[in-house]
Amino acid sequence: MPSSPETQLSLIVRLQTARDEAAWAEFLIVYEPLVLGLLRKNGLQDCDAQDVCQQVLAAVIRDIERWKPDGAAASFRRWLFQITRNRVTSFLGRPRLGTIALGGTDAQEMMAAQPDLHEPLSDDSEQDYHQHLLLCAIGQVRSEFRDATWQAFWQTCVDGRPVAEVAKELGMSMGNVYVARSRIMARLRTRVSQMQAEE
Repeated sequence: MPSSPETQLSLIVRLQTARDEAAWAEFLIVYEPLVLGLLRKNGLQDCDAQDVCQQVLAAVIRDIERWKPDGAAASFRRWLFQITRNRVTSFLGRPRLGTIALGGTDAQEMMAAQPDLHEPLSDDSEQDYHQHLLLCAIGQVRSEFRDATWQAFWQTCVDGRPVAEVAKELGMSMGNVYVARSRIMARLRTRVSQMQAEE
């Protein structure tokens, strides 16, 4: 499951100091969906977004050793998203073979609909990032809980099913369902906080 987590500093160090395949695989799991989402929000069709995403990842591979944190929160993520914006700007500004120029109101509306690439990250981008972070945390903590405990949490918190109904299906008391939910939510909050602190 993907998420936009706060970048773990330990992951960045591994990317910078060695050609650590496991670190790059983890980086791709975390950040490729975020970059693709940002590209699509900037109006790129899926096939173009895939191409530009590869350019972004190639730039990260080439420049990661020179990246240094700037002391502000989310500096790596801002750096990555700036690379993404630069690639989008290059892509949208590049002439296309066979492109037919449009004029009139339709063309003006299309141009007005393009996002401003120089604006800070939108609330949607931040929300996507934090959702991605939560999904990463879910993937990391899932194995720490028994299946019934996890199902009690998932079915009531994520699927939105009534506690009494889930408790009956799982053969648990309602109190045990509430305890399961509370334990897993606390563990997820802790893991997300750790990921944010490591950035």
